[in-house]
Amino acid sequence: MAATFRKPKEKTSTPDEDSSTICLPDRDAKIAELAYYKAESRGFAPGYELEDWLEAEQDFLL
Repeated sequence: MAATFRKPKEKTSTPDEDSSTICLPDRDAKIAELAYYKAESRGFAPGYELEDWLEAEQDFLL
């Protein structure tokens, strides 16, 4: 009689358990903070809000 082995189930992590996962509100808050500092460095000149956000998002993802 041959022995049979079951492969153990892989544990799947939830966002609460995975420290590398960042919650969307936290992500947006951090991007907003980075965008704020970009605007501040320009003296809050109007018209660059989207550019600040997109640059901050790129900085955050790197």
